[in-house]
Amino acid sequence: MTGHGLGLADLERENALLVGIVEAISAGPELDQLAAKVVRLIVAATATDVCFLHVLDDTDRSLTLVGATPPFDQEVGRIRLPLGEGVTGWAANRHQPVVIVEDKERDPRYRYFPQLGGHDFTSMAAVPMASGPGGVVGVLNVHTRARRDFTDRDVRLLTSIGSLIAGAVHQARLHRRLAARERAHERFTEQVVAAQEAERRRLAADIHDGITQRLCSLRFHLDAAADALVDASAFAAAQLVRARELADLTFDEARAAINDLRPPVLDDLGLADGLASLARTITGVEVTVDADECRLPEHVEIALYRIAQEALQNVVKHARAASVRVRLRRADDVVTLRITDDGRGIPEDVPPPGDGPSGGYGLSSMTERAELIGGSLEVRSPPGRGTTVEARIPVP
Repeated sequence: MTGHGLGLADLERENALLVGIVEAISAGPELDQLAAKVVRLIVAATATDVCFLHVLDDTDRSLTLVGATPPFDQEVGRIRLPLGEGVTGWAANRHQPVVIVEDKERDPRYRYFPQLGGHDFTSMAAVPMASGPGGVVGVLNVHTRARRDFTDRDVRLLTSIGSLIAGAVHQARLHRRLAARERAHERFTEQVVAAQEAERRRLAADIHDGITQRLCSLRFHLDAAADALVDASAFAAAQLVRARELADLTFDEARAAINDLRPPVLDDLGLADGLASLARTITGVEVTVDADECRLPEHVEIALYRIAQEALQNVVKHARAASVRVRLRRADDVVTLRITDDGRGIPEDVPPPGDGPSGGYGLSSMTERAELIGGSLEVRSPPGRGTTVEARIPVP
């Protein structure tokens, strides 16, 4: 090689190539964008007609075309090659470059892809792209229509270019794997919340179809018994009245349990109006709701509704507050739910969320709900100055 970093005879071309590759790498971790820019730079720098970039997939068992110069860029993502198969697979598997000057079809390693117009090109060179931390991450191919004797210097140039972008490709692969794991975690979270809500829905249906129906029947028989016992003693009449009161109370509790198990307002109204409906069920405290109309994934809406429900119950049970404000906002890709009351605050002997049992305050359960869907929960409670519960949930 010459004294230049990549070995180009023209220092100006080499600098332009270096700058172009650095700009492509700096543009971001998306592999398809990086590859689309780099292949054009390589063709210009090496005076070839077409360039392909093949990258190992996450199993490290096959290669996928991730970059190609036009018109073959339409085949990106569609061409896959098992490791060891074809010239590209051989170069990746053996960690060695391959040069074919002519008669590609006679080379036992060659595999013809009609989508890539192999018959239109005479000579080719394929070099593995390798980096220190990632090893071989893919293969760089260049082709020419006219016959070309790729020299050792050409191969060293291509290898230098491949090494330069291999680190960025390795980082892009790691980014892609991380994004896939995050998506898998999101799907798992949705499945967990969906399973919880399905079980709540089943329990609510069982209570409605079983207990409440029997309570209705009991109330009917109690009314019939009261009508039949016209001449009953005062004691018997009082017992019937008491039994009817207990039946009514049990019926109301069952109906409240059904509503707690599965809030139907989310299905009918959405989160914003669902919070307003929840506020109307709170007694003894003035509740104001200021909520943006924003449709969110179902598991996020359910979690935020449950957090608001728990926080409002805490206000009623513990805060001794006169008023509470519920605020729901979405800004960019984050939704924020804030519940603020003017009560006495949380006693100092109640541990913060995550530091142990929090008694009847349910701080840990609210925190777990927020964290389950990838968010966070913060509780601020200055002594004697009320309490603010704030949940922040990322919503891509």
